[in-house]
Amino acid sequence: MKNITVIGSGTMGNGIAHTFALHGYSVSLVDLNEQALTKAIDIIQRNLDRQISKSKLTENEKIATLNNITTFTDLKGAVAEADLVIEAATENEAVKSRLFNELDDLCADATILASNTSSISITQLASNTKRPDKVIGMHFMNPVPMMQLVEVIRGYRTSEAVTNTIFTLAAKLQKTPVIVQDYPGFIANRILMPMINEAIYSLYEGVAGVMEIDTVMKLGMAHPMGPLQLADFIGLDVCLAILKVLHEGFGNSKYAPCPLLTNMVAAGHLGKKSTIGFYDYRQSDAKELIVASRFSNSRF
Repeated sequence: MKNITVIGSGTMGNGIAHTFALHGYSVSLVDLNEQALTKAIDIIQRNLDRQISKSKLTENEKIATLNNITTFTDLKGAVAEADLVIEAATENEAVKSRLFNELDDLCADATILASNTSSISITQLASNTKRPDKVIGMHFMNPVPMMQLVEVIRGYRTSEAVTNTIFTLAAKLQKTPVIVQDYPGFIANRILMPMINEAIYSLYEGVAGVMEIDTVMKLGMAHPMGPLQLADFIGLDVCLAILKVLHEGFGNSKYAPCPLLTNMVAAGHLGKKSTIGFYDYRQSDAKELIVASRFSNSRF
């Protein structure tokens, strides 16, 4: 396996492309417009520079990594020689389903199709293809170049051979692959999102403030980041989408998104990417986290 195509150049897509290119794979990075791709390459370059500054990479390795990435706006050209296609598009089942249907027509019969989805059914995505045995989940963690885990999600009809191939591939990236079965939220988000949702409910019900909730989990449970700050970093819209998948998939009220989360997403307060969520990120040079003004009193 030499040629990897990554669809989507956002946070996850450019991180996946960075990681494969760093390990010597030929990467085709595809997005809808050239501007998004230019931004992605700039981010990858800055992240490589950060690795150099920490003596984890040499300048020559940076140059080789960048040379391993070719950008495309044309999906057909991007997947023409792909051994593996990794979809990292928006977390929307309809979008992903259409994409997998298109990929099935464009890709060679032997090409493996993977999704970086954090919650959507691999079996459902595979049903849009004539190769369900070659469809699998590769759920990378953010930031991809640093985080060790890859959830390898085996769909209902994913073959043993494809599962083993992807497991081995993830290990070659110096990641730790873990095989899980295809049920809503898999393992990572089935456990993480109810915790984040409960933290939001605790804030919503006035049990404690933003900083207090996060401090309890950091100092009392040895979490490197509190659940509300983590939700901001994931994106509150992504958290809401995953909780909806869990709620609909299991039909259990314990997964129902907190009304406060729903309101924040509707208001466009999505966390770090929108500069405001539970915390205010507009002061980029601030040394300490600043709680969003809406949460500085008991009424919100």
